[in-house]
Amino acid sequence: MLLLFVMFSLAILIAACGSSDAEGSGATETEDGKQIVTFWHAMGGAAQEALDEIVASYNASQDEVEVRAEFQGTYDEALTKFHSVAGTDSAPTMIQVFEIGTMSMVNSGHIEPIQKFIDEDGYDMGHLEENIVNYYKIDDQFYSMPFNSSTPVMFYNKDAFEAAGLDPENPPQTYEEVEAASQAIVESNPDIKGFALQAYGWLFEQLLASQGALLLNEDNGRSGTATEIGFTEEQGKSIFEWVERMNEAGTFANYGTNGDNMLAGFLAEDVAMFLQSSANSRDLIDNAPFEVGVAFLPHPENTDWEGVVIGGASLWMSAGKDEAEQKAAWDFMKYLQSPEIQAQWHTDTGYFAINPAAYEEDLAIEMHEEKPQLKVTVEQLQATTPSYATQGAVMDMIPEERKIIETALEAVFNGGDVDEAYRTAVEQLNTAIETANKARGE
Repeated sequence: MLLLFVMFSLAILIAACGSSDAEGSGATETEDGKQIVTFWHAMGGAAQEALDEIVASYNASQDEVEVRAEFQGTYDEALTKFHSVAGTDSAPTMIQVFEIGTMSMVNSGHIEPIQKFIDEDGYDMGHLEENIVNYYKIDDQFYSMPFNSSTPVMFYNKDAFEAAGLDPENPPQTYEEVEAASQAIVESNPDIKGFALQAYGWLFEQLLASQGALLLNEDNGRSGTATEIGFTEEQGKSIFEWVERMNEAGTFANYGTNGDNMLAGFLAEDVAMFLQSSANSRDLIDNAPFEVGVAFLPHPENTDWEGVVIGGASLWMSAGKDEAEQKAAWDFMKYLQSPEIQAQWHTDTGYFAINPAAYEEDLAIEMHEEKPQLKVTVEQLQATTPSYATQGAVMDMIPEERKIIETALEAVFNGGDVDEAYRTAVEQLNTAIETANKARGE
């Protein structure tokens, strides 16, 4: 009798576990027959709230699909989780992956390129922002759908500019002008530094692109597999030397790799200018106790300004899912690109509208009138010259590249020798490229 009771209890336990799994990531339909789309993302804070609103609006707009948005931590954490379950029933229908994870996803073998759905649907990607979709076009096809996109801009304190006798409506455009403005600001108020640059590989990449320089050879890895760095010593070292000059002048604020501390320092009026993602625009404009200015990314005075590389993330479709599930996810991707939704996303977060028609929506027009700084971020993107430099680099070692550059920048920030920091970084970058190629058998 006892044995029968134990066996019966075990059967109930197994059934309960199976039921729990069915209601989780393995479920494909709701009780009322709606197709479930599991959407993994890495949006936190205000961006997550904005995304949740959009998901809710989609779910309410029709009665055939239910999108379930699930936060998975940082971009790195979300990508790691995906690779751990890719190809299994636990994999999400779709996942948001940051731009430098592009080749990691392509090479995984566990994604369904959205080009398949574009072709089947006759969907026109040409109505989306050219300088955004260009990044995600690999070998003349789209593997993922652009979603949250941003570029770095220069934020500055207009009040500090006025106090220093500078024109707040005419921000610096070159490295040398940033140095001169920083000097004037510090002389007018010794309690505030002129400029800050986070030790962040992404910003180094952007400062290369703004002067037309490539991160990798082979046209940033887009014409062939990159075999070494693509920038010259003059181009790469110009960024290190720029920081060194401000450091020596006492106008540079060193926040190391901590972007949050840099943002806090700007809001506390400890530093007057800094570079960071345009996605921070709304937060800074809304919360600063002074008027915030937004300007284009600076460049060395002996170069022409070429523009910026798109950052942010895109949406990827998992391979091996049922056709109905994939088509439901594709429908949601298209919904996200509609002008109305993109206008909402842009105004709520500061991310770009993937569909430029969104800027003609009343919501965006009114927001740009109220907060013209947001319009500057769009103007910078649209003024960017399409090229291999501004299209951005693609290779699966770029996350490692960023760590190498961050270490080199921190060394310079802390008074290290520029030549040594630069030489070490280049050697490590070329080694990382070679190692990545060997790992792929190339």
